[in-house]
Amino acid sequence: MARKRLIVSKPAPTPLRLQRGEAFSVRIKDFLSPEDLKRALISLAYENMNLSQVERPGQFSVRGGVVDIWLERYQSPVRLDFFGNKVESLHLFDPLDHSPKRNLNSIDIFRYLFTSSMAVKWPKDYLSKFERLLISDIRAGDLVVHIDHGIGRFLRIEERNLEGRPRYYLLVEYAKGEKLFVPVQQIDRLSKYIGVKGYRPQLSFMGTAAWERTKSKVSADLVSIAKDLLKLYAQREAKTRPPFPEDSAWQKELESAFPFQLTPSQERSLQEIKSDLVSTRPMDRLLVGDVGFGKTELALRAAFKVVQGGFQAVIMVPTTILAEQHYFTFKERLRPFPIRVEVLSRFQDHAAQSKILSGLESGEVDILISTQRVLSADVRLRRLGFLVIDEEHRFGVLHKEKLKKLRSELDVLSLSATPIPRSLHLALTKLRDISLVSDAPEGRLAVKNYIGPYDTDLVVTAIRREVANGGQAYFVHNRVQSIAGEAEKLRKLLPDISFEFAHGEMPGRDLEKVMRSFLNHDFDVLVCTSIIGSGLDITNANSVIVKDSHRFGLADLYQIRGRVGRSVQQGYAYLLYPRGYIPKGSSRDRLEAISEASELGSGFNLAERDLEIRGAGNLLGVEQHGTVSLVGFELYLQLLNRAVDSLRLKRA
Repeated sequence: MARKRLIVSKPAPTPLRLQRGEAFSVRIKDFLSPEDLKRALISLAYENMNLSQVERPGQFSVRGGVVDIWLERYQSPVRLDFFGNKVESLHLFDPLDHSPKRNLNSIDIFRYLFTSSMAVKWPKDYLSKFERLLISDIRAGDLVVHIDHGIGRFLRIEERNLEGRPRYYLLVEYAKGEKLFVPVQQIDRLSKYIGVKGYRPQLSFMGTAAWERTKSKVSADLVSIAKDLLKLYAQREAKTRPPFPEDSAWQKELESAFPFQLTPSQERSLQEIKSDLVSTRPMDRLLVGDVGFGKTELALRAAFKVVQGGFQAVIMVPTTILAEQHYFTFKERLRPFPIRVEVLSRFQDHAAQSKILSGLESGEVDILISTQRVLSADVRLRRLGFLVIDEEHRFGVLHKEKLKKLRSELDVLSLSATPIPRSLHLALTKLRDISLVSDAPEGRLAVKNYIGPYDTDLVVTAIRREVANGGQAYFVHNRVQSIAGEAEKLRKLLPDISFEFAHGEMPGRDLEKVMRSFLNHDFDVLVCTSIIGSGLDITNANSVIVKDSHRFGLADLYQIRGRVGRSVQQGYAYLLYPRGYIPKGSSRDRLEAISEASELGSGFNLAERDLEIRGAGNLLGVEQHGTVSLVGFELYLQLLNRAVDSLRLKRA
């Protein structure tokens, strides 16, 4: 009797379970559908390129059974080949010709944080030689401008052996696929293309005269601009005033009482400021330094020097909170000297303001810390000689020019961590002098960033961790109408942690009371608007959570992040956007830029990135969009300075 064959069916493979918003690993032979993978990647903030190719980290595309993902940890994208719902292979591939590079057994996929893994990393031997609020960092895929060959696309750094020794080159691609190998020794001939918002230029053709014609056209257009620059420069040079005295014994006493050692760049910037003051030409200097890098101390020393020369100094700040903080700083540092310091803002009642106004007019007030209240018609200064504009990107041109008109020979020092594009224009074209404070104070750590969708568990964890370590936190909710409700939501989530809220529309005394309580650590978390972004210095606050970060400008985000990590403690910044929202366009560019500017001293580079995002704008009120777009902002400046120098020689 024939035996019956026993048929055993294989159990269906268990598909990989992917939870929305959670990190996961994928291995060869795992079972999951490309659609499930797509949904998981979107929940982790990766950008869906649909059927297009991936171009940079944080992007993915699904084309049938092929999924390409560009993960932050790799310099090349990863390709997953599916057979049905099974992962058949994993490998890195070249983003240009899609040729396979290296097989992988597995990949780990974390939330995309917009960090810049594609920033150029120079070979170790070249670091010191090629370190370059002037040349932008470049990443694979960025447009660059070679002064001799025009606009190309940067691909990567390549190592080649020449006569048995390694040589490093920047590989640039041009219009017909031509490749240019630029030795790193010639990096000064290459710059990142920064043009006009919304305009993307065509790649240049190598081996033709077209690029030389373009440069000639731009140079001709710049002659008239150069003439205007020389005219303004001559007007500036023509202004004179008596020089301020050399350092006195009091000046040396004040400076020796500073409890910290100045960094080398602080010392250099201070000497540049003092050189301006002892010359006969009025100062117009931009002092660029990262948040917490000591710009205020340099401004204080300069103001003290001016007062000893017989003039009054005004420190103009954007918010009442910062005015109060600067007032106490100046008052404490200048206490041993017969210097009268006052603060003018809406925190004072009418009687107090009247007394201060009288002292300004009589000359009895030496240093005034003020908001734009100082621009009011009832403010009259008897002997104004020095103006400090703190966080100048927060003021309009009219604000600054109004005070300058009070005295044509006014010395002006502008402070900024992220100089606005117009300020950068003027500084780089020699109409303003510029000083850079680039050294971090001893013991300072770079703030760690987290950029991603809003997550209640993340917020709770971040606040609990900070409070458990004895620190305090900011929660930025930039809507006055609903800020009280936001604070109440947080109290319910964290009933054992104390919260208060503050915003710029509160009555002055109430705002002052809350800020003093936070400074005294009477409560743990301050729920606030972007008002905290202006120079507030509370060293015990080491975490900041920004809700709807995609709505903030680049300078504002940088300033807000700079409120934490101001001592030797590690600072944390959580820049969050709504769940389900995928940052695109300029909002994505801003978040990506703030993440890339994670190192201490990044403010000046951030301003250049702001130029890239917003467009290079105009110079001297004359639209230059077309000219800038043809050659890029950095080469535009080079050609403009050449034109200025050429005209100077002719006039000489």
